[in-house]
Parts: sequence; C-alpha cells; structure tokens
Amino acid sequence: MKKLIASSCAAILIIGGIFVEANDIAEIDKNFRAAIVGNLKVNYFNALKKPFEVTGFAWRKEGEALYRLPSNFTEQEINRGALSLAYHTSGGAIRFQTDSPYLTLRANYNPFSDMNHMPRTGSAGFDLYAIGSDGKEVYLHTIQPGKNNQNYTLEQRFKNITGGKMRCYTLYLPLYSGVKDLEIGVKPGSRILPPPPQKVEKPILFYGSSITQGGCASRPANNYTTMLCRAVDAPQINLGFSGSAMGEIAVAQAIAKLKLAAFVLDYDYNAPHDEHLRRTHEIFFKTVRQANPDLPIIILSGRISHSRREIIKKTYDNAIAAGDAKVWFVDGFNLFGEAGENMCTVDRTHPNDLGFYMMYRHVLPVLRQALGM
Repeated sequence: MKKLIASSCAAILIIGGIFVEANDIAEIDKNFRAAIVGNLKVNYFNALKKPFEVTGFAWRKEGEALYRLPSNFTEQEINRGALSLAYHTSGGAIRFQTDSPYLTLRANYNPFSDMNHMPRTGSAGFDLYAIGSDGKEVYLHTIQPGKNNQNYTLEQRFKNITGGKMRCYTLYLPLYSGVKDLEIGVKPGSRILPPPPQKVEKPILFYGSSITQGGCASRPANNYTTMLCRAVDAPQINLGFSGSAMGEIAVAQAIAKLKLAAFVLDYDYNAPHDEHLRRTHEIFFKTVRQANPDLPIIILSGRISHSRREIIKKTYDNAIAAGDAKVWFVDGFNLFGEAGENMCTVDRTHPNDLGFYMMYRHVLPVLRQALGM
C-alpha cells in the first residue's frame, strides 16, 4: 500500500506502514524524475496523453497504438500493404503549449528502413513548429535519426527554442516510420498546457498513394497535405498508403462515418489498371457523398495517364450533372505548374520539396474555396 501525506518541509510516503521521507517529489512520481540530455536537466512527459493533443489518427483512442486505420480491419476488408503502412505516422501531429526555455524529444520507433530516394529526415524525422508573432506556424528544427539506428530509439534536443514564455508548438511525426513511444522533455518546473483550438475545427482527410503519404519530402511538414492544413489551420488525417490505396469500399465506408471539414480523393496512382479505377472510383466517391451531402470533396487526378484522368473526371462530371455543388476537380497534369516534372520529382513520379510546394500552391485556392474562405 502507498499513501502520500503532504508536510511543510517534505512529502511523506507510506509504503507498507513504513514512513519514508521524500524531499524530492521525483522519488514518488516518475514523471518528475529529471534526465540529462547534453548538459540539460529534463523532465519527460508522455506526449501521447493529455494535456498534449494528438491529431491525425481518426479511429485511435488514448492509450492505443498510433495507427491510421480502424483497428478491426483485416485482409478481408483491405490489402496487406495498407494494413502495414497504417503504422506509419504520416499526417500525425502533437500540439501543446509550454513555457520551457528548451525542449527535447525521446522516441521509440517501430523498425524502419532507409530508402534510396528519400531523406531520412522525411521518412523518420520529427519537425517542430511554433506559432509566430503573426499567428502563423514557424519552422524551428528537425530531429534527425542517426544512420542505421538498430536500436530504433532516439533522444535529441530541439534547436531554436527561445525564451521562457508560454508558446504553442506543433510536432509533426515521421512520414514513413511508426512511432511506439513518444516523450517531450521540458525544463523542471515548466508548465505544459493544452493547445488552443484550431481555426478549422474538423480535420481534412486525404486518401491516396505514396505521394499522399509524403514520398519523397525531405521533412514531414513539407508534404503538400501538411502544407495545406497548416495554411488553413486545420487538423489532418492522412490516409496515404504507398502502392496500397486500392479504393476498397470498406475504407470509403469508414471515411463516410467521420466528421470532416473536407475530403481530398487522390488514389489514381495505385489503381492497378484503368478498369480497376473505373470500377472503384465513382463508387468510392458516392459512398462518402451519400453519408455527407454537404461535405466539400476535392477530386485529384494523377499525371501518368490521360485515360485514367478521364475516368476520374467522369466521377466529377456526373456529380455536377446530378446537382452536387460541393465537389471540385484538380487536374494532376497541371500540379507542377511552370516548374514542371524536370524540377519537381526525384524519379519522375515522387515529388521533391519543390514538387510538393507546387502541388500545395495549386490546390490551396481550391481548398480555400471549398472551406468557404
């Protein structure tokens, strides 16, 4: 049995009927035990629990794993690739406020592999942003995992943290890695508070391919989906699955049950052939639309096939013909604008940072219109 009694000079802990004087509360509560990171004394707190706000995992309950799909999905409903990639934390974010003059991060990963065409800072790094004086998020620092980190653990200090005033932060999670445990470290005695509400309360959901997931951005926050959500100040749900967004009806049905600010449909690249896209695309759209008649839906095409573009455009045209006033179409062949494919990809398919920025710049006016901005 443990019992805590407060006194004027110390805390008294009763263990098994024996009085133990604890001059340091850290002897009682492990959350108050300071770690040493470099030359800093740090108190670590579980960033997956309140007062931290976890966004990006629509079906997760507190205490559960960071997983981007309903936990009851099996290979009967959705392909194996998506079930595995759902452990990747693309689109996930941690929001909080603190007055700590410095911040650190400690994380345990699910195993991840380096890719030959994507920086590790994007696949497995953590991006920290803060609210600037103009009310917009400002980039501060990226936690960079070491090469071939076989222990899948990470502990580093964030740079560019200024002062000891209360400030709101957003930590963007890795695009192509799973995160099992995540802690934020602050100076002992610092306060941690919940974040203020975002301007757009409901999340924007993106469903699509490896490009939607963020391949091959150099940092998590440089995915075009995250740029869009940051620009309109909305939570994000990223259902991008490399090679595995097959348009299964179970995914559409799960999305249809969510309360969303907008939905972006973009799985052209993962449909194995034209007929698969023709068979699944409009049904996927209609499943979400029938349950959410007023939900703004933006339909994107890819830039690999004009025949596929026409299949996707037909979904849009049929919706317009049926009187749908809440649907928009974005032509994928125009997404890179004047920069073009020569400058915007790493392999003629996956965008680099410039490519993602051009996509963001092209889609943002459409999203603002869809949200009534």
